[in-house]
Amino acid sequence: MALSAEAAHDFISFVNASPTPFHAVNSAKERLVKAGFKEIKERDSWSSTCGPGGKYYLTRNGSSIVAFAIGKKWKSGNPISMIGAHTDSPTLRIKPVSKRQSDGFIQVGVETYGGGLWHTWFDRDLAVAGRVMVKTSNGDFVQKLVKIDRPILRIPTLAIHLDRQENFVFNKETQLFPIAGLVAAELNRQGKKSSESGKEEPASEDGPIEPLKALTKRHHPYIITLIASEAGVEEESIIDFELVLYDTQPACVGGLNNELIFSARLDNLNMSYCTTEAMTRSVSSPSSLDNDPTIRLMSLFDHEEIGSQTAQGAHSNLLPAVLRRLSVLPPTSSYDSEKSYDKVIEAEISTAYEQTLSTSFLISADMAHSVNPNYGVKYESEHRPEMNKGTVIKINANARYATNSPGIVLLQEVARRAKSGSGVPLQLFVVRNDSSCGSTIGPMLAAALGTRTLDLGNPQLSMHSIRETGGVYDVEYAIGLFESFYEHFPELEGKILVD
Repeated sequence: MALSAEAAHDFISFVNASPTPFHAVNSAKERLVKAGFKEIKERDSWSSTCGPGGKYYLTRNGSSIVAFAIGKKWKSGNPISMIGAHTDSPTLRIKPVSKRQSDGFIQVGVETYGGGLWHTWFDRDLAVAGRVMVKTSNGDFVQKLVKIDRPILRIPTLAIHLDRQENFVFNKETQLFPIAGLVAAELNRQGKKSSESGKEEPASEDGPIEPLKALTKRHHPYIITLIASEAGVEEESIIDFELVLYDTQPACVGGLNNELIFSARLDNLNMSYCTTEAMTRSVSSPSSLDNDPTIRLMSLFDHEEIGSQTAQGAHSNLLPAVLRRLSVLPPTSSYDSEKSYDKVIEAEISTAYEQTLSTSFLISADMAHSVNPNYGVKYESEHRPEMNKGTVIKINANARYATNSPGIVLLQEVARRAKSGSGVPLQLFVVRNDSSCGSTIGPMLAAALGTRTLDLGNPQLSMHSIRETGGVYDVEYAIGLFESFYEHFPELEGKILVD
């Protein structure tokens, strides 16, 4: 099979536009809409909206997204082919009260999110991105995405002359502390004198009590000005925000032969992109759903890096709630009343949810570890994944991954059928017995749903660094694998005879 770098370049556009989970969901949504998917809401009834042949998506909190395409031969209780990934990555988040200054520097208070390799965040050109909550002229509160595209923050290391420590050790509270500029420069911008630095006007005792201090009291005023300008709103209309730091250096293709990807957030936007692209490709033909008795579903969750136990994480009711509603969808779209479910014989749908779960399959797609040539001893001798040699099946005897033999059999058959039968390669990975093992959304969803599940991911170096490395051609391999899974699961589901 001829290897193509086109998908890798498209992924680079995706990741560069997605510095936060909110932006990642927005990027996925744009691609789904372009492919004909229609937005639905959790709060609405789906009975008169969703039907065989339809393509839909929904979001929760603006940071998780579920999309699905319903086969035209769907019946309640039939299987659902699912791929799950996550939208978040380790980062630094601006604290609720971030305004700091010390020794003539303006500083911004941040808190760590997830298990980052925090030493890699020093001496990088950092900006901020996220969402702001804005009060509109009619009194509503809406979300707006912001992404400041220039470096405004930096975390400085201490010169080696002042501390010749052999290992780089630092305090995350007091030394992982970005500077945003000089106090004197900001006073000059405001037309104030240095003697006025740090002075705040006394709060007025007249009028109603404000529950919280104004944003310009909790954060540096010029940061609020930049955010308002980026959001296209007045500063006074910003009520609150969730902003994180990101590296302004864009992702790019590198290596002597342009075979590598150098990027932030490969874990896990690489898998989020491949999942979204596979979904849209699998339904690109007008006849793609004509003979499909299943539902093709993707779910990109927030908060995997901090345990998933949030309303928008994989440990929430998001996926189970969606599956329960889909499992009882009637077999035709001719029902046009809000009570269309009532027209399906009750006996046929009373166990539809359980039937769907028992016949469905979930791929948990989260990046895997490539062998690192500088630390080869850290890898099990016969399980050393390499870049550009295919997606990695992740296995762990202690169920840190959800993979088992029936799942491996299924995925091999899917891989054989990929790319119109030319196939895609796969690799295997286990950790050493004397090494710790990470985990994914796979085991928690497998336990919650009772659905057959397999863990996999593309190989990468420097996981959780601010700058990671992956393979150019693995992007296309994963897309081909996932697209084949959506297309061939109806045929393969009944061939793996394990109950």
